[in-house]
Amino acid sequence: MRRACVLEYDLQQQLYDDMQKLKPLPSVYFPDFIAANQSERANNALKGTKQEQLETIQKNIRDFKAEKNLDKVIVLWTANTERFAEIQTGVNDSAQNLLAAIKRGEEEISPSTVFAVASVLEGASYINGSPQNTFVPGLMELAEQKKVFIGGDDFKSGQTKVKSVLVDFLISAGIKVKSIVSYNHLGNNDGRNLSDPAQFRSKEISKSNVVDDMVASNSVLYEPGEHPDHVVVIKYVPNVGDSKRAMDEYVSEIFMGGTNTVVMHNTCEDSLLAAPLIIDLVILTELFERISLKKAGQENYERFHPVLSVLSYLLKAPLVPSGTPVVNALFAQRMCLTNILRACLGLAPDNNMLLEHKLASPAAK
Repeated sequence: MRRACVLEYDLQQQLYDDMQKLKPLPSVYFPDFIAANQSERANNALKGTKQEQLETIQKNIRDFKAEKNLDKVIVLWTANTERFAEIQTGVNDSAQNLLAAIKRGEEEISPSTVFAVASVLEGASYINGSPQNTFVPGLMELAEQKKVFIGGDDFKSGQTKVKSVLVDFLISAGIKVKSIVSYNHLGNNDGRNLSDPAQFRSKEISKSNVVDDMVASNSVLYEPGEHPDHVVVIKYVPNVGDSKRAMDEYVSEIFMGGTNTVVMHNTCEDSLLAAPLIIDLVILTELFERISLKKAGQENYERFHPVLSVLSYLLKAPLVPSGTPVVNALFAQRMCLTNILRACLGLAPDNNMLLEHKLASPAAK
């Protein structure tokens, strides 16, 4: 808490007695997956083979559940951004191969994937708050086999949330976005880790894909395969600490070949924006674990698909079941979540048609 310098000094003093009682358990550390500049902080790492570390995490989940007398455990990854794992045939391409690869100690199995496998095997829902590809094909297959929820990827808190709103507005208004340039600098440990090119690439992918479905939705503005130029830059500037700066330029084509440019500057407390998302993701996941539904004419109720795409409102790069559309437009994501919750209360879906108020005759009572 003191090293992070996120909370004001007086607040740290008030929390210190409670926080000092919390001791983090040893965790998985595979140096190849995070920036070399993180090695000095890796002073509480598990020992042993990947299989042994997997089993230790499973035991930690079971022990925590028993010690706290809990009905369930939900695991959420908030650790460092990892580099992307290579999808390799016979390693992480199927559930069987993934479990066997962990036993063999294959190099291309990431720490977050080990955590996710442990969670799924213990029946604990797992949420990925970072941008790397934790959910390799083998892990998604394992989650579906075990019927355990997984959700991801990457907390959506600041610049990307604004981008998903603004681009949706521009394209819906018939304004063709031609280029998006997003620049960030921050000075916390996340920024330090992202200064390594491999880790930055994971973040770049999750930030860049956010406009894809909005572009694809308007075939009048964009030809098939056409996309705006989209550049993302992240720099590490220690002086600014957790107070991230985000600057964006949106250049669009308007009527008669004109140009419209929107420039934005956003200063945000990075960790304090993410923390409420962690709480909301856990609360929503626990709620969806208790919901079952059935289609008209269907005899038995069923749960949501193990890939819990309804969490996409809170995540940059929504994880969805294979073959289903990815929705990034923020208000569409929120409407989906709102209407599912309304259905649970027996309420009709929200919509903005209000047709009864669009007629000359009085509205029905």
